[in-house]
Amino acid sequence: MKRRSTNNILLALTALIWGSAFVAQSVGMDYLGPFTFNSVRSFLGGAVLLPVIFFMRRQREKSGEEKAAAGDRKTLVIGGICCGTALAAASSLQQIGLVYTSAGKAGFITALYILIVPVLGLFFGRRAGIKVWIGVALAVAGMYFLCITDGFSISKGDFLVFLCAVIFSVHILVIDHFAPKVDGVSLSCLQFFVCGILCAVPMLAQEQPQFGEILAAWMPLAYAGVLSCGVAYTLQVIAQKNTDPTVASLLLSLESVFSVLTGWVILGERLSGRELFGCALVFAAVVLAQIPGKQPAPNDLPTG
Repeated sequence: MKRRSTNNILLALTALIWGSAFVAQSVGMDYLGPFTFNSVRSFLGGAVLLPVIFFMRRQREKSGEEKAAAGDRKTLVIGGICCGTALAAASSLQQIGLVYTSAGKAGFITALYILIVPVLGLFFGRRAGIKVWIGVALAVAGMYFLCITDGFSISKGDFLVFLCAVIFSVHILVIDHFAPKVDGVSLSCLQFFVCGILCAVPMLAQEQPQFGEILAAWMPLAYAGVLSCGVAYTLQVIAQKNTDPTVASLLLSLESVFSVLTGWVILGERLSGRELFGCALVFAAVVLAQIPGKQPAPNDLPTG
């Protein structure tokens, strides 16, 4: 019981880190372009996981576990490339969208990936339960109140972040396919390096950052890279080993709540009553979607 309570606290801390990372991303845009921020952030996240992988490998060797086979390494590389490509596309859309929308709204819109995943799953023969479809209806209503203005239009930033949520859904499905076959931390590390390389191409072609600019953004970069990418993912892996998947999903879905709270406390962002009502509907939809049916699928959990 004590271990489970500790794990629940770690999962809540993971959600807090992921949610508050939206503030770091928003602040980072004051110094760097979106591709530069994502590239440097991803390389930092991958670098942080390298000693974790080394430590875990040493532990496995001491316990007498077999080393990974060549086929496993091949699957790891393919999985890392696929996951990293999806992550690069999703994170770039999210980072660009943050130029035109608030951190709080971006956090809630991004949370829609939890609902989009089962919808996309229909194309792969995965049937969604009635709770998911009720959640979809609530999310659509919430998106209307949160994003649609009086003139029935959606802002550029909101639309880009929504596209980001769609690609994050693809990212989750890709992870769901590869994660059971390889080491999760190694897969995450590799995807961060792939993401960093892919984002570096438009970074060098379009933004051409100066070292001084990167240095000036060290604080949001460190938070988004070291904490959000590296530490939070590792916390999630550790905490979910002995935690009920339903409880884990509910705790991790608090990411959207923390994004609004930290945007309000740190950036002074304000949401209207209409937007707050939309947030409440979206969060209710997210929570409802996390309640599993007869056969919950732990691998469909969010990965940050």
